[in-house]
Amino acid sequence: MHSRTLGVVALACFALSLVGGCAKKEMVKPDQAAPPVAAAPASPAPQPAQPREEPVKAQTITEAPVAVASQTSDTSGRAEAAETSLERIYFEFDAFVLSQTARDTLSRNAEALLKKMPNAKVSIEGHCDERGSDEYNLALGEKRAKAAMSYLITLGVPAARLSIISYGEEKPLDPGHSEEAWAKNRRAEFVIVK
Repeated sequence: MHSRTLGVVALACFALSLVGGCAKKEMVKPDQAAPPVAAAPASPAPQPAQPREEPVKAQTITEAPVAVASQTSDTSGRAEAAETSLERIYFEFDAFVLSQTARDTLSRNAEALLKKMPNAKVSIEGHCDERGSDEYNLALGEKRAKAAMSYLITLGVPAARLSIISYGEEKPLDPGHSEEAWAKNRRAEFVIVK
């Protein structure tokens, strides 16, 4: 009986993922040209949940880049702080599609990683607004981080230097409960880890 119930739940989840929305979205908008994306290993599909709010209109957010300090060593062994900036990117509600603005930002980040920090490793953090269940937002944050990572790889950043993590709604940039706050929280951050 238990395995039959589990099978019905799995079938229902699969049906919801087909109807749910995010599974059909593309990583890059079809009307805008982009370099081909390297195939990523398949991962198990998360159990989708419907968001609690209706989609909102896309908002453009302009904000100063995030300053990240990394450590580099010179030949005498002294550590020097090398400051560079990797900009965060933003996403529309309930989406992990890279907008043209996000792709432009990722191009600048890739250039900084390849030229200014050729040995740095980066953790890409996926974030969401507070709407939707914890499980749904963790899965969406992961998709956002993977989309950013895949695009950086197509721009020449070695995959071995990149890792992803999803924080879902756990670490909001803006703790408010408005459209403006939610737009700031739908993002991917780039953190130098080595």
